[in-house]
Amino acid sequence: MHGEFLIPIVMFAGGFAMVFGIVYLKTRQNLAMIEKGMNPKEFANRPVPFRNLKWGLLLIGAGIGLLLAFLIDTLAIPREVEPVAIYFALIAIGGGIGLVASYRIEKKELLDREPNQ
Repeated sequence: MHGEFLIPIVMFAGGFAMVFGIVYLKTRQNLAMIEKGMNPKEFANRPVPFRNLKWGLLLIGAGIGLLLAFLIDTLAIPREVEPVAIYFALIAIGGGIGLVASYRIEKKELLDREPNQ
């Protein structure tokens, strides 16, 4: 092939553009916050209390989806059919269920903290 030498060049240019874009947008965000009288350092170090819960439930849901896809693949599908779509679908469904569960737990905790009116 004639374009094999372009692959490393395009990869390097794409990586540079990505890093440059992230730094540029972060700088613009900080400048906009300063113009509005906000302190960008306050928002950078804010704790995220449910991050581990969200990741844990997402990975548990994806793992359960993968296990279900494996069980369906080995027990229910004839060997003539490629079950790739089942794996991706059940991983996505399990991860989505994990994220919904995380949202419901966070919402319940936040409602419990608010004083009743």
